[in-house]
Amino acid sequence: MIPADWRAGEVAVVGLAKSGKAASRLLAREGLRVYASDSGTNAAVEKVAAELREAGVSVDVGNHDLERIQAATALVVSPGVPPDAPPIKAARERSVPIISETELGLLAMPDLRSIAVTGTNGKTTTTALVGHLLRAIGLDALDAGNIGTPLTQVALDAPTTWVALELSSFQLHDTPSLKPTVGVVTNLAPDHLDRYASANEYYDDKALIYRNDHAGSRWVWNADDPEVMRLPTRRPPVEGQASRSLLGESWTFSIANDLASAFYDRAANRLVVLDRPVLDRGDLSLLGDHNVANALAAVLAVMVADPAHRSPDAIAAITAGLKSFRALEHRLEPVGEFKGVLWINDSKATNVSSTLVAVQGMTRPPILLLGGRHKGEPYTALAPHIQRVGGQVIAFGESAELVEHDLSALVPVERMGSDFEAVMARARELAKPGDVVLLSPACSSFDMFDNYGHRGAEFRRLARGKTA
Repeated sequence: MIPADWRAGEVAVVGLAKSGKAASRLLAREGLRVYASDSGTNAAVEKVAAELREAGVSVDVGNHDLERIQAATALVVSPGVPPDAPPIKAARERSVPIISETELGLLAMPDLRSIAVTGTNGKTTTTALVGHLLRAIGLDALDAGNIGTPLTQVALDAPTTWVALELSSFQLHDTPSLKPTVGVVTNLAPDHLDRYASANEYYDDKALIYRNDHAGSRWVWNADDPEVMRLPTRRPPVEGQASRSLLGESWTFSIANDLASAFYDRAANRLVVLDRPVLDRGDLSLLGDHNVANALAAVLAVMVADPAHRSPDAIAAITAGLKSFRALEHRLEPVGEFKGVLWINDSKATNVSSTLVAVQGMTRPPILLLGGRHKGEPYTALAPHIQRVGGQVIAFGESAELVEHDLSALVPVERMGSDFEAVMARARELAKPGDVVLLSPACSSFDMFDNYGHRGAEFRRLARGKTA
């Protein structure tokens, strides 16, 4: 399904992390000429470059040949490349088609059935739950996309029947053929304001999940979130369709409204989906109401994806799958309890709304480790919830001064620098038995770490008292 006109010249790939590497390999395997480039010069990039050259790919490291990109038949962009990067601007000037790595994966697997998940927070956990439940009912299913495995890697290694597909706003922007079996929107809050001019611009990209809505579409969304409920009206107009109403069928999930298709019955303390009780809350190992919402979204999406998924046997398998699912790394992940202090790794909380969810779920006083590279949001919304449980903040990294400015008049804040071992040592000094040390930074990690996973791994290592 690779477009024939791409073969008339060379396809360019920008970015040599996992997505760019997999996209380049897939294109080369399909017999296309490929030019891949990355502005980085570290050892990891050099290693990928060497592997791709062995596969017949032409590679530049440390620079981009803009003239070559402008002459390309298409440009495949990794999700971490900003839209104003020179190679993207150069391609746009010459009207070179720009697509995401995810789009290339979809083109390579036209028969793939997908449950696509987007939103501001909860999408990784929801995607992992969807994949886990699909496998629990006996389907050949993989997790891919923003969750960590590029979709082109799936096409290369193990084409599958079903995929649980996590999609960021950046991926949605450049994935024009997306037509999921089920599309899920978890929630919406301002994010990535370091790359978007406004929250509305960010929401407009999220609305692109509905771009190819049709009569057979199935949509699952959060009835507790007004922005999610308004999101379909933001989608681009469909040719020949006067109304902005969705053509496909929609279902809702809620932790507050028992009229939703899937809801949390607080009186009975159980999760109910399509009028069927599927799990007692005590059997779900995940912390917080937000994870109840994620579970409801995942179960609902799997059940509406195919009538066979609503049989008694399938529902029994879904219940068993929910019981066996465990928290993901770096997302409210308990690291251990030492001398009466619980240490929780929530490194994946890279925006204020995600950290807000974590703090709202605290029942013990937290020492909140807050900071990193600022993403454009104020931190003041966290204050009432830190106050509620008697918490305090250690501000660190590039954003420490901003965190201190926003919160110091409202809650106790101690400002530190960019020595993470010193931050952890101070947290250990401050924490008393019964407290929680919570890494939930509300910022990206790139000022001090390779990524949020590296940050979380360091938290885990230091929390357990291990030195380098």
